[in-house]
Amino acid sequence: MDEEFSVDDPTQLLHSASEFAHHPGVQNDATTKDFLDRFPLPVIISALQTKADVPGLANTLVDCLERVFKTKYGGSLIPQYMPFLQVGLKADSQMVRCLACKTVSSFLENFDDKSISAIQLIIDYDLYPLLLDCLIYGNEQVATAAIDAIKNLAQFPEGMGIIFPANINEVTHLGNLASRCSSLGRVRILSLIVKLFSISGSVASVIYNSNLLSLLETEIRNSNDTLVTLSALELLYELTEIRHGTEFLSRTTLQLLHSIISNSSMEGILRSRAMMISGRLLSKENIYMFADELRAKGVISAIDVRLGLLDSQDTDECESALEALGQIGSSIQGAVLLLSSFPPAARHIVHAAFDWQGRGKQLAALHALGNVAGENRPEDSVILSSDAEESLRRLIYEAASESSKLTPSGLFLSVLQQAAEFRLAGYRVITGLVARTWCLMEICSKQEIINMVTDPATETTKIGMEARYKCCKAIHRAFMPSKLVSDPALSGIAGKLQEAVQRGPYLTRKHTEAAPVVMTAERF
Repeated sequence: MDEEFSVDDPTQLLHSASEFAHHPGVQNDATTKDFLDRFPLPVIISALQTKADVPGLANTLVDCLERVFKTKYGGSLIPQYMPFLQVGLKADSQMVRCLACKTVSSFLENFDDKSISAIQLIIDYDLYPLLLDCLIYGNEQVATAAIDAIKNLAQFPEGMGIIFPANINEVTHLGNLASRCSSLGRVRILSLIVKLFSISGSVASVIYNSNLLSLLETEIRNSNDTLVTLSALELLYELTEIRHGTEFLSRTTLQLLHSIISNSSMEGILRSRAMMISGRLLSKENIYMFADELRAKGVISAIDVRLGLLDSQDTDECESALEALGQIGSSIQGAVLLLSSFPPAARHIVHAAFDWQGRGKQLAALHALGNVAGENRPEDSVILSSDAEESLRRLIYEAASESSKLTPSGLFLSVLQQAAEFRLAGYRVITGLVARTWCLMEICSKQEIINMVTDPATETTKIGMEARYKCCKAIHRAFMPSKLVSDPALSGIAGKLQEAVQRGPYLTRKHTEAAPVVMTAERF
């Protein structure tokens, strides 16, 4: 069989491998065994090595082998072909290297032979250094596959010892490796560190104690290459999304972000990204368990100062700053800091929310104000401290008094009378603010607002209908237990709100009686 298929005529192998590779659904052990009985792995590997010039054969065999090794039966055969993995990880073909990396992943994910150690096989065949080479020197697909394989290796306690050697002078130590790499190689190593960091709190602790996060900070501080710095910032943003990462990042990251935001010589895109990362980090309630509040205030102050320096031409950076403040304001502690600083950083949000000169800026500010007001917080976490609440009320009344609308209700109505995307943001603002008695009174004083939020025909899109309905429910929830419900002048509001809440968010036709249809007789 070896001679028939691997040397003379690969046509049948190509046809059968293509059918196997492109078979819909998941291949099971039975079909995999049947295929390998007809075309043993040595035949396929030999054809891949010697018949790569046959059109379509290499691609097909790579796809076929990937599916073979993903099955339990195919994975059980991998230990017999470790030399093939060695050769594959060093191959000139990027496609073959990618397959070899994925095969290592399949091996580590599916290996269940208790008689031998999977990690010992990795060590015996020296595969880890080859995976690192694929990470640094392979194309994007190879690098991604290598990261996945190393991440699977880290799931084993013994694998952690390989990735994080006790001797920091080891050639494979990630810190040493990064010092010898090109900028692209360093970014890929940083990407690996971030992926490993996401595995668990214990792995994150090992990374932090190994001082590997400092590699990321060093790359961010290196302003010689904007693209590399931006890539490092993107990885830092990814770190802020990891649940157990807050404790580690809070120790040094806030100071780093502060320095970037405050640096007027930095590229605007880097400052904008640093602001967004700050917003993401400070929006987490548990950050304040670990972070020094002074550092948090320092970051907010840096964004505040930057907003004060920006003019109408710096729209992108301005919108990023407002969005970052809005993210910070989505947490209770963050909202309190924005409203309690002197002068309150939230003033930029409130003033921009009702400034019709910059449309993108206004939209970002409206959503930020909705966050600060608590639209996305649980019902029992909407109201802030008394000082923060007074600051919020004062800022909104000041904005109203400085506008042609004169009252907050006039400002709210003017937002709801704009285009759909602004109405959506306006609903969010009212949904959050109406939990305050002063805002409820403002809303109830404007019949036009009540009419808009209770009319299902106001919006035509699903997201708009749902935002309007959520706003309507928030007004109803605040109105019913309030003293306003007994005010004769507002007697019609309760019924209108109740009916709108019962009707639901979507436009439905009212029930109509069947009517007879009268037609004239046809005449011939």
